[in-house]
Amino acid sequence: MTIGVGGYTAEQALATLSDMTDGVNPIQLDEYRARIAKAQSIMQREGIKAIFANAGTNLYYFTGTKWYASERLVGAIIPASGDPTYIAPNFEINTLKGFMQIEGDVKGWHEDESPYDLVIGTLNQMGISNGKFGIDESAAFFIFDGLRQASDQFEYINAKVVTAGCRIQKSAAELALMQRAKDMTLEVHKAAAKILKPGISTQEVTDFIDQAHQKVGAAGSSFCIVLFGVDSSFPHGVKSPKSLEQDDIVLIDTGCLLHGYNSDITRTYVFGAPTSRQRKMWAIEKEAQAQAFAAAQIGVSCGEVDVAARKYLESQGLGPEYAVPGLPHRTGHGIGLDIHEWPYLVRNDATPLAPGMCFSNEPMLVVPDEFGVRLEDHFYMTEDGPKWFTEPSHSIDDPFGYEA
Repeated sequence: MTIGVGGYTAEQALATLSDMTDGVNPIQLDEYRARIAKAQSIMQREGIKAIFANAGTNLYYFTGTKWYASERLVGAIIPASGDPTYIAPNFEINTLKGFMQIEGDVKGWHEDESPYDLVIGTLNQMGISNGKFGIDESAAFFIFDGLRQASDQFEYINAKVVTAGCRIQKSAAELALMQRAKDMTLEVHKAAAKILKPGISTQEVTDFIDQAHQKVGAAGSSFCIVLFGVDSSFPHGVKSPKSLEQDDIVLIDTGCLLHGYNSDITRTYVFGAPTSRQRKMWAIEKEAQAQAFAAAQIGVSCGEVDVAARKYLESQGLGPEYAVPGLPHRTGHGIGLDIHEWPYLVRNDATPLAPGMCFSNEPMLVVPDEFGVRLEDHFYMTEDGPKWFTEPSHSIDDPFGYEA
């Protein structure tokens, strides 16, 4: 039997966990101010008059204001110089102020008024009547459409050069939050493995993982994928997942949020005794992950990391390219306030690796009609190269390294 898998009740496994958030600090006000200053320096360099940060992670990143995007326009105009101004429905203004970290003037619109006219009018009050206006790349089309109908005096552009330009390199405070979130999820993985038994459903495991994330100090799981047997060959799951049977492959991919920052870890192992084919594919997956990690060096393009993993897999007779058996998706993604964010470890991403960039490393193997193997850990770039947030899975027999 795989070491660390099975043998506990849910209650016993939960009892092994405790709150892990002691000493964790959210992003401080000075860092939000520094982020705005950096955004403004990029705008000045690129000739952008202002950007609109929509409700969601970009608004949160620059102002510390937690607000979810909806059909009602909420966000902040950040000019190339000067203070941000918030835009919100009039009846939400006092609520919005309660969430602000960076304070600023708030312009409100009533339900029968145009928020787009209000944005344009606010820009004009800032002395901005034309030129490049960057729109949050995550904003819904109706926001862009409403703004361009409200005024044709601006050149509406994608604000990614500013938003990604600030967000892709994480600060020490961001790295600390991500490290703790990932430490928490790894402990949850260990606990989840302990409760497995024949007949357990994926929903039972998902519910346990949510409780376990709460036990270690998160609000719960930000997402959870649990797959058994042949279902593991579908990277993001199936409509009707099967229950666990003896000697099934187990694939669990889950994460949580800590002050907005994501964890995201996948473990794959066998409930029972691995077959020789499972052992071979698991070992190939582990080496592909190692090849990607080794290729991730300062100045190397993100795409070269994907190429390194894929080249190794092809040397083992898998693929080629995205063909299966093999790796059907990119090797990894950036991570931070969004679970998937720029840049990406995919061949056509030419972004050079730089200190502070953070990535998943998950060159999953899909063996159709049999099983899948995904080992996912994250690393961040230092001046000396990549550093793991969490150490990769030890072996198929001892995935969590209890006897390493």
